[in-house]
Amino acid sequence: MDVAANLRARLVDSLVAADVLRDPRWVEAFRQVPRHVFLPGFFVQRPDGSWEPVTSEHPDHLALAYRNDVCVTQLNGDDGAWEQALATGAVTGVPTSSSSMPTIMAIMLEALSVAPGDRVLEIGTGTGYNAALLSHVLGDDLVTSIDVDSGVLTRAEARLRTAGYHPTCVAGDGEQGCAARAPYDRVLGTCAVSRVPAAWLDQVAPGGLIVTTFNRAIGAGLVRLTVRDGRATGRVLTEDGRFMPLRAHRQSWADEALLEALTAEPSTSRTTLLPSRSVLDPSGPFEFFAGLALAEVAVAADPIRLVHADGSWVRHRGAVVDQGGPRALWDLAEAAYRQWRSLGRPRRHQFTFTATPTAQHFALDGTTLTWPLP
Repeated sequence: MDVAANLRARLVDSLVAADVLRDPRWVEAFRQVPRHVFLPGFFVQRPDGSWEPVTSEHPDHLALAYRNDVCVTQLNGDDGAWEQALATGAVTGVPTSSSSMPTIMAIMLEALSVAPGDRVLEIGTGTGYNAALLSHVLGDDLVTSIDVDSGVLTRAEARLRTAGYHPTCVAGDGEQGCAARAPYDRVLGTCAVSRVPAAWLDQVAPGGLIVTTFNRAIGAGLVRLTVRDGRATGRVLTEDGRFMPLRAHRQSWADEALLEALTAEPSTSRTTLLPSRSVLDPSGPFEFFAGLALAEVAVAADPIRLVHADGSWVRHRGAVVDQGGPRALWDLAEAAYRQWRSLGRPRRHQFTFTATPTAQHFALDGTTLTWPLP
């Protein structure tokens, strides 16, 4: 067994041991599809936050490519950062394309519950690795993958061919789906959305499934929805999922607001008993519920800051919170914590989600409580 195959086998064994990979078809796909072919170059983040390029010439290229981790392949929405990193050794920037963590890929592929003959639309081609896994199980003719970045798509197509896969790859806005190849039995969103796009609802065959994550800094749930008559209903899954947002769904205002919150003069300053980690830790029991109360916020660290597009902000420093703007965001978090406790501390899998072309909301099992998406 060559080095890449050995590393691939170890990765698959770890996914099976973690019980995120169960279907023999997906197990075999992960064993056979060579992830490193789709990652001839990618970024690794340094302790100082900058990004270092790793090429196929790097002595640890294969080991890094087969980590159970995200491999960032683009910064700032273009290829300039990669060329600069090759020239200077490291750059700063915001990730805009990647090969997702194999664990979340396995979870989402399993959640698709594909049957032979199912037609799948993947939103966000990225490196092409996920499209190759889909093609391995379903066959090239049944897989359509769309990406808004034509350069990313061109590279993905070339690497798919190298690996022996030929799904239909389309350059376009994933929010609009791909009507030319519809209907689909499954839609897989490998980028996060603020709302389930109406086009996805239109393009899924009756009884088909949508599996996607939400673009929420807090409480980014992974959902599986069944579509009937233009209406999608389903459940937030136990497993968490975090993805880069669909480009049309990015919070373009957030960077400036988070920077201003570093030094903004507060309207109020007080102590709090609610630790920031209780609100922000995805593995914590309260985080998903907190996201319902703090919808559309953006978050940064050092110190912890939460901001909203309406100008509200909070700066959390140890046991002290500074707040400003029209709403006291940390007051909302504390009120949500009290409500969560009174409801019996529900976890994410106790919530459902409903989407129609005009309205979308979360709801809590056994109650009449709903949380509409803004």
